[in-house]
Amino acid sequence: MNYKKSIIGSIIAFVIATSCCWLPALIIMLGGASSMLAFAKGIEQFSGVFMAIGVLSLVYGVFLYYKKRKAAIVSIEVQLLSTITCPKCGNNKEEEMPTNACQYFYECESCKAVLNPKKGDCCVFCSYGTIACPPIQQNQNCCN
Repeated sequence: MNYKKSIIGSIIAFVIATSCCWLPALIIMLGGASSMLAFAKGIEQFSGVFMAIGVLSLVYGVFLYYKKRKAAIVSIEVQLLSTITCPKCGNNKEEEMPTNACQYFYECESCKAVLNPKKGDCCVFCSYGTIACPPIQQNQNCCN
């Protein structure tokens, strides 16, 4: 459901609920006071119902807005597989990245070189992998 419809509905309900206050003044200004005041007095008994509908519609519209906004933020999917390339021998291997810690060291299977992150990177996946580590993918601070 579109949250804008809920907000418009709540505004309409608010206008109707408060009609007991502004409608008599409007009718007097327009010159139809005696016949229309009875109508306004009749609406007044339902003002509590209209106010409740208005408030509930407004709350529902705000709820839908924030629900949609939160869903858009959470929709980033993290990839956990990255291919590390050894800078010394060029060997490639697909590895699964840890989600709870940074990996500071990686030993190449081919040449047995121990890789460390480059300056400015938080882990070996950010330095030598095809995909950055999970915290970087989610635009968060890394494990440092």
